[in-house]
Amino acid sequence: MIRGQKAVVTVVRRPSGSLAVATQPLATMYTGWMRKAPLIRGIVVLIEALTLGIKALLYSANVSLEEEGEKISGGLLWSMLFVALAIAVALFFIAPLFLTKLLDSYINSSVVFHLIEGCLRVVIFITYLKLVTLVPDLRRVFAYHGAEHKTINAYEDGAPLEVAEARKYNTTHVRCGTSFLFVVMIIAIIVFALVGLSSVWLMVLSRIILIPVIAAIGYEVIYFGARHKNSLVRAILAPGLWLQSLTTREPDDSQLEVGLSALKKVMEIDQFEEAT
Repeated sequence: MIRGQKAVVTVVRRPSGSLAVATQPLATMYTGWMRKAPLIRGIVVLIEALTLGIKALLYSANVSLEEEGEKISGGLLWSMLFVALAIAVALFFIAPLFLTKLLDSYINSSVVFHLIEGCLRVVIFITYLKLVTLVPDLRRVFAYHGAEHKTINAYEDGAPLEVAEARKYNTTHVRCGTSFLFVVMIIAIIVFALVGLSSVWLMVLSRIILIPVIAAIGYEVIYFGARHKNSLVRAILAPGLWLQSLTTREPDDSQLEVGLSALKKVMEIDQFEEAT
């Protein structure tokens, strides 16, 4: 899936080997002033990623099943997304809080409490990524993730959009969602420390309602890092780039072809829109 200025394109390889291409115009919310306003844009990007991502998954699943005459409903996939989000909040935000509360009698500092909670959050996150890489189907998804990054890196470097050229580039990218999630984990330590210690249920509530705020700040960090590639910024973003070694794999030529096809279609749409 590649997002352009005016549309998002999803390319899926059918079981027969041919490519299925779906294009979808971007809603005004994803292209208007909110997408450019500092802090607000981070929340918009989060909504956009979830919405477009689930639609791309639905399209991909149905293309894979089309030869069998089956189809997955959007309602089922959205329900699965809701459950997945609830599990993610519980695993990465609520669980570290309760695990740290077990050490409450040994902690006499709010700063230390939130540092321990933050470290546990990062450990759980990395462990989760390590475990999902053991699933064969997800390793294939991660290879397509790597193909997307190689494709974008080749485009941003001005290289010809061919498989042989794209293969020369690496599978990491500073604007990747993996880096964004790692930055969110770190910023959460600071934000929750500012909230301080209170009753356990107020702390649980803060872990939920402050997620959009943390995401907004996290996006600004990634946005800044993508435009200021000095040594300090690279050092700050380095852990997130390292984590991409878990969520990307070297793609094969057929996977690179899919990524390049999506990018070329996006460029075609954007050029047509500009011409008209």
